[in-house]
Amino acid sequence: MHPVFLHALLALSAPTGALVAQHGDAVLGRSVRVAVASVPYEAPLAARGGWALRDAWGRVHARGREAPTWRIERRNRRVRAVSGDGMRATAWSDEPFTMEADGEGARVAWGNHRYRGMLLFVPTDTAILVVNRLDLEDYLRGVVPLEIGVRSPNEWAAVQAQAIAARSFTVVLLQERARQAYDLTGSASDQVYGGVDAEHPMADEAIAATTGMVLLSGGRVVRAPYHSTCGGQTAAPSEVWRGGKDESYLRSVSDGVPGSDRSWCDSSPKYRWDRTFDRTELEDAVARYARTQGGGAAQGGGGVRGARIVQQTRSGRAGTLVLDTDGGAVRLTGNAIRYALRPSSGLILYSTYFSLEPVIGRDGRLVQLTLHGRGNGHGVGMCQWGAIGRARAGHDVRTILSAYFPGAQLAPLP
Repeated sequence: MHPVFLHALLALSAPTGALVAQHGDAVLGRSVRVAVASVPYEAPLAARGGWALRDAWGRVHARGREAPTWRIERRNRRVRAVSGDGMRATAWSDEPFTMEADGEGARVAWGNHRYRGMLLFVPTDTAILVVNRLDLEDYLRGVVPLEIGVRSPNEWAAVQAQAIAARSFTVVLLQERARQAYDLTGSASDQVYGGVDAEHPMADEAIAATTGMVLLSGGRVVRAPYHSTCGGQTAAPSEVWRGGKDESYLRSVSDGVPGSDRSWCDSSPKYRWDRTFDRTELEDAVARYARTQGGGAAQGGGGVRGARIVQQTRSGRAGTLVLDTDGGAVRLTGNAIRYALRPSSGLILYSTYFSLEPVIGRDGRLVQLTLHGRGNGHGVGMCQWGAIGRARAGHDVRTILSAYFPGAQLAPLP
């Protein structure tokens, strides 16, 4: 076994305090910038406790112990800070202003959420971006409970696995987006982030127990995607995303329980599901997709005559779905299928792991289309409900991660 890997595994079984002492330096100085909001012209300041407002050069323009009345205004690509009574204002600047907490227990805030670290108000051509800048480990405290939920003590190893996967995913984005105004959004498009109010003691403990630990392949931190429920088999990136690249550590793996016909994730509420579209719902969904895509998709229209899966992926998912319409064939591929087949409410399809049950009317068009599906999410990487099932069965964190990221090494952040 590689000595670094062995050291990491021994550290994971060590008391929390010892692990933090061993790997605390691994994350020292690493901060994350999370875009939490975007407003057109004005951004009111908020804080719980003491606060200070600084410009890009560190000069303090206002501070206080009560709720601030100041606001940030935008004109074109410049911003300034203005007092509540309008009697004081800074000069216009093309650099962001910073709102910092000042004092023990103080927190900056936006909307109904409190945040650790600071808030940056970044001017763009069309909006003021509100960006929370904070330590990587503190960021994870607002992510892990929302991504895997509040778990029971017997699911502790799954929470640790979630912390390591989320940390690895974040580090890769920090490298890729270093020149952008922010590293991640606070939504499911990256990782769901809720700030201080989302934190939970078990997640905090799991993050502290794995401080600085990431997944490596070839000496580099890996992008470690995860999803809710695989339905019994995870997917390779090339099955889901256009241009998705399969890696040795990121490929389709079985989530079956050895010696049984069960899957580790079968306790998920979305392990099996059905969704039925009537004629109107299906035609509306196709029309919305055609409008958003243009080109060949825009030829689809009118009644839907049939639906067929013309290509299935190696993991059994729908790789290409064809909807035959009066206006021509509409071809949907990979994860795009989930976004095309959705009602006006916007709820995307749980997964592409489904079979079709069409009902054809006397007029030769679909009257009803039922999808019998399994799983929830894109299906790539770690299955969260699978991790939970494995943890309940006594699997430790390294066993869980090796199941979903085969060959990746668990090691301190380089």
